[in-house]
Amino acid sequence: MNYERYFQENREKHLGELKELLAFPSISCLSEHKPDMARAAEWLLNNLIESGFENAHIHQTNGHPIITADYLHAPGKPTVLVYGHYDVQPVDPLHLWITPPFEPDIRDGKIYARGATDDKGQMFLHIKAIEAILKQEGELPVNIKLCIEGEEEMTSPNLPSFLEANKEKLSADFVVISDTAFLETGRPAIPTGLRGICSLDVIVNTANSDLHSGTYGGGVPNALHALVSLLASLHDKQGRVAVEGFYSDVPDISPLMKTEFAKLNYDEEQLRINLELGALYGEEGFSFIERVGARPTLELHGVHGGFQGEGLKTVIPKEAHAKITCRLVADQDPEDILDKMKNHLERHLQSGAKLSIITGVKIRAFNIDPSHRILQLAADAYEDVYGVRALFTKEGGGIPIVEAFSRILQAPVVMMGFGLPDEKLHAPNEHFNLENFDKGLRTMVSFLKKI
Repeated sequence: MNYERYFQENREKHLGELKELLAFPSISCLSEHKPDMARAAEWLLNNLIESGFENAHIHQTNGHPIITADYLHAPGKPTVLVYGHYDVQPVDPLHLWITPPFEPDIRDGKIYARGATDDKGQMFLHIKAIEAILKQEGELPVNIKLCIEGEEEMTSPNLPSFLEANKEKLSADFVVISDTAFLETGRPAIPTGLRGICSLDVIVNTANSDLHSGTYGGGVPNALHALVSLLASLHDKQGRVAVEGFYSDVPDISPLMKTEFAKLNYDEEQLRINLELGALYGEEGFSFIERVGARPTLELHGVHGGFQGEGLKTVIPKEAHAKITCRLVADQDPEDILDKMKNHLERHLQSGAKLSIITGVKIRAFNIDPSHRILQLAADAYEDVYGVRALFTKEGGGIPIVEAFSRILQAPVVMMGFGLPDEKLHAPNEHFNLENFDKGLRTMVSFLKKI
């Protein structure tokens, strides 16, 4: 079958449909756009039916709708669950957009609109690739299920419970997600890990009020001094987290991943220059790319207390605050790490100070062995179309729902993204390179045939 010719002949039709989808202001976090979310879900439902999918349904949740559909006519063949999301980020600041964010515009080989790359454009590739196989061959080489949600940009509050309630309906041999990016133009990448996260707010209190530093200085505990001492205890001089047991569930980086990291040829010196730093910093014994992808971290995001205004106010503050997050890898349990953090902070608290801790987000890391057959076939599919085999990476950030799919459905997840790092997702002038739209369609056809 000549898929390249098919996609060329249908390109304007496909881009026209994508423009229709991008025109919906489906901003999930803003309540005034709830009707737009419903209209976008309805449009997707109709497009799936027109594309040949069966059992297409809109499922109402406590938030925005989830859409499912399938095509299950390949007995004995693998079942693939494709996930995507139709919700988008807010558009502010609006005045920085060259063209309106919900009036899709094609220029310089790119389509500009909010959601173009995150994730409507990438998600739409799957629908049109599957439609193409059906129209060209009348059948699919695998069984397909779709799950498209409208709350990813809100950390998917309703999807995990939906997965739990519909395990059998959504069961699959593999889960495929396109919501990530290439390393650069022409260099596809398959993430094999996403770091998890946990967070906490630390509050240190001392006296029952701020005190005059002349009258009390040197004789009473200072909340800021106590907090600074506490925070300094969290790392050793080699950049390692000093919390007891922090690394208990962190394995060594495998030889295969070390090889993949080396293939990236990451220029640390250029990064240092670009950031105007005297030196990079982090856990001793690891490269920058290993530190931000395969190692856990503990970072301070805000520290405040005492007088913040202009000039001088000589008080001993009674209260000081810090915001902390830990990026997690491998089998680190957010709850366990938070417990270890609490124990450490309590043990190292200065005499005379009182400690309060408020815990926040708790998201586990996602990991998959890069030697897994499904990832190797995905890398081969990229090579078929791009002429370059995808490299395996580990992402410093996270997509919380990826771990949920893997854990709840007990299925390996392959992340086959087609975005580029400079496509301004979440920022003004978000866009999607149409070269990757065109090649992405052919890559997904190749991948489905391979598995």
